[in-house]
Amino acid sequence: MELTAGIAYKIKIEFYKKLRYSFMQLIWQIPDDQIEQRAVAAAKKADVVVMVMGLSPRLEGEALNVELEGFKGGDRLKLDLPQTQSNFIRKIHKLGKPVVLVLLNGGPLSINWEDKYIPAIIEAWYPGQAAGTAIADVIFGDYNPGGKLPVTVYQSVEQLPAFTDYDMSNRTYRYFKGEPLYPFGHGLSYTTFSYMDLHLDKKEIRPDEQTLLSVAVSNTGKITGEEVVQLYIKAAKDNKTVKTLKGFKRISLMPNETRRVKFKITPERLARWIEGKGFSVEADTYTLMIGSSSSCHDLLKIDLKVKPK
Repeated sequence: MELTAGIAYKIKIEFYKKLRYSFMQLIWQIPDDQIEQRAVAAAKKADVVVMVMGLSPRLEGEALNVELEGFKGGDRLKLDLPQTQSNFIRKIHKLGKPVVLVLLNGGPLSINWEDKYIPAIIEAWYPGQAAGTAIADVIFGDYNPGGKLPVTVYQSVEQLPAFTDYDMSNRTYRYFKGEPLYPFGHGLSYTTFSYMDLHLDKKEIRPDEQTLLSVAVSNTGKITGEEVVQLYIKAAKDNKTVKTLKGFKRISLMPNETRRVKFKITPERLARWIEGKGFSVEADTYTLMIGSSSSCHDLLKIDLKVKPK
């Protein structure tokens, strides 16, 4: 309803608790058709522009009464930012100011244009009540971030099978064979890391034996930072799975520091689901991969042969 200044309105609200954590709100907004113009004017005066964009729990969720472009009942019909946000980001970018894009969202966003043209992007998800302080700490360099993506961010919804297709093929980092926008496990910081000298103690074992895999990780940047070293495994005879995360270790390294990170390759780590057998270690060649994300471009690889019992 629209409210006119100077007129009193009677409002009757009937409310009952339908579900646990149910709540009610009375919300109003003063009409403002100059909000974008004021934002652009403020950006023109700024040295750096911090744009907080993304989605809201009011848009993405379950059984929501949402009928907007790109959304239907809480489901997302595409993975892009809402068009109004994309257009506004491009307007601000044209000003020639350095831009930091902060994303608040629950599901992944296909920000292809932003990835190409925006120099700094922070994925904050739904970060809670201390979000402002945490994000400011990252932007101003008081904290060197070391987070890694827990999902695959696709270039577009067109890379995915139909929603009605329940087969896992081409879904998630374990089965996706395309090139994502950001791979599972990806994450940058204010320093850089390099991986080298991948070593396997024994390159042939029996199904009930184990071996030790290690890699040298170096901080090649100028400040102390944390890296999440990730271990993936792929069995040669497994035609469905691309790779599976089997371990990770978070380490902190000072500039120019190198540390050797070790993983025990146990039967539990090599086991995979075999129909009729359950989780089993099969005689096979296993590719062991270590790196900073699930992307093939970020992984060092070495083969381990498991001999028959």
